[in-house]
Amino acid sequence: MAKAEATVDELVSKIERGELRLPEMQRRYVWRSSRVRDLLDSLYRGYPSGAILIWETDEVVPQQPFAVEQQSNPYAKTQLLLDGQQRLTSLSAVIRGQPVQVNGRVRPIELLFNLEHPDTLTFITEVDDNRADAAEFSDDGEEPIDEEADATEDELQKRFDKMTFVVATHKLEQLPQWVKVSDVFAGTHDNNYFLKRAGITSLDDPRAELYTQRLNRLKDIRKYIYRMDVLERSLSYDEVTEIFVRVNSLGAKLRSSDLALAQITAKWRGSLKVFQAFQTDRAKDGFELDLGLHLKNLVAHATGQSRFLTVSNLTLDALKSGWDDGCRGMEFATNFLRSNAGITSPALLASPFLVISLGFYGAQRAYKLTADEAQGLRRWVLLANAKGRYSRGSSETLLDQDLKILRDGGGFQELLDRLRTQVGRLDVTPEELEGRNQRSALFKTMFLAFQAANARDWRSNLVIALSHVGNAHQLQFHHIFPKDVLKSTVTTREIDDIANLAFISGKANRKISAKEPALYFPEVRLANGEQPFESQCIPTDPDLLTVERYKAFLAERRRLIAARLNSFLTP
Repeated sequence: MAKAEATVDELVSKIERGELRLPEMQRRYVWRSSRVRDLLDSLYRGYPSGAILIWETDEVVPQQPFAVEQQSNPYAKTQLLLDGQQRLTSLSAVIRGQPVQVNGRVRPIELLFNLEHPDTLTFITEVDDNRADAAEFSDDGEEPIDEEADATEDELQKRFDKMTFVVATHKLEQLPQWVKVSDVFAGTHDNNYFLKRAGITSLDDPRAELYTQRLNRLKDIRKYIYRMDVLERSLSYDEVTEIFVRVNSLGAKLRSSDLALAQITAKWRGSLKVFQAFQTDRAKDGFELDLGLHLKNLVAHATGQSRFLTVSNLTLDALKSGWDDGCRGMEFATNFLRSNAGITSPALLASPFLVISLGFYGAQRAYKLTADEAQGLRRWVLLANAKGRYSRGSSETLLDQDLKILRDGGGFQELLDRLRTQVGRLDVTPEELEGRNQRSALFKTMFLAFQAANARDWRSNLVIALSHVGNAHQLQFHHIFPKDVLKSTVTTREIDDIANLAFISGKANRKISAKEPALYFPEVRLANGEQPFESQCIPTDPDLLTVERYKAFLAERRRLIAARLNSFLTP
């Protein structure tokens, strides 16, 4: 293996000219803007940023495009990037001022640089093993409320002022000490432009030298040198795939589904396009799911269990057969969810694993279900979703338990028995709702139950739905007792309790603003009668609509919601 070095500028230029490509085995670009911000901060400070792994080969290898635009370069020698895609794609987007393609959507990465940043590092990066981008799949179970979301503008501004780079906001862009990172790299303005914008009119201003040094230091990120390991041309694609898997396994940089993709594409050349085409079709149908979920579905249908540990042992024929069976199972599952369970979007699922088990159920019965079985299966789906079946403990272990039940000939009753063993009881109690927030599986089920009760928007009278378009009609969850009314009397968690949330349109929500329920309830009732309150289990007793009686209001609404959920879950 050869050693080499290249500057950020050289590597970005290679990407732009199409000289550096991605092999099919690579995962997609997944970084959030905050990750790019942290990368820029590290390079600005001269911190180590890892090595780059490249393979130069004469072999014809299935490839995929970067998430940023590249020129077509059929005459360039083939250099394939095996490790460093997230970093180099991010740097290419920021330095070239180009958007990136993420999950079929094109979005810019806009960062701001603080000319007034402290000289010393103020914030220490917090490591959170449960971050969504590190998890196998986001199950949307109970999570702490984002405390920063409730911070005041002054608190946020003080925090930003201590940072060197931030993800751009319109308000910060207007402040003179913040400059767009891409504008600095574009080279269309010299340093004097940014100095004048910052209010510096004379070079005698002590800030002039400081700001100039900092701008030059930012530009010098282009000169940052990456160490590169270059694999020999003599290596085969299979050997390179094994190296890719080992490097990323040891570094724990990729999810298991990404490593499985590398092993699958090594045996089944060109399969990534097949997978992505099916993923795109399902997204058009309203079920946009992570590619890793589709791969886990393949493994489940090929092996009867969901873990990727066995994928390297599958033959090409087994992979293709598992994919075909998995596609049919996925189609059945999404149709059943929409038509039989009223779940029209994966946003209403506590875990996407439910799609796999449901599709496997259909496949085991050759997609022939009696009316009673369809009704029983619907009950299991709704209960498993409401109780967060795959959001407790080891998700894969729980999924494999259900796959084994179905593999052994069991049906919805055995699945219900397993669920009861896990959660204790299948009905919902008012106490179970206490302390839950909008991330709870029960919150999603609450929406389904209200929608089934014909709950309507308080302004347009449209039945509530996730599919509404337009800013005026898009669904929001509304705090019945607004935050501004409660924030000095109860905790943030109590404010965001699901018993204080209702589903209405953005327009209706904005019209209510920070009014107390005692003030705006009569307006809603005058226009719509009692239906808006009854359909969403909202108590209207005037004695419960004061701030002093807020906790009594929550208790009564939990009682009403629990009764509605139990009626919905067990018709």
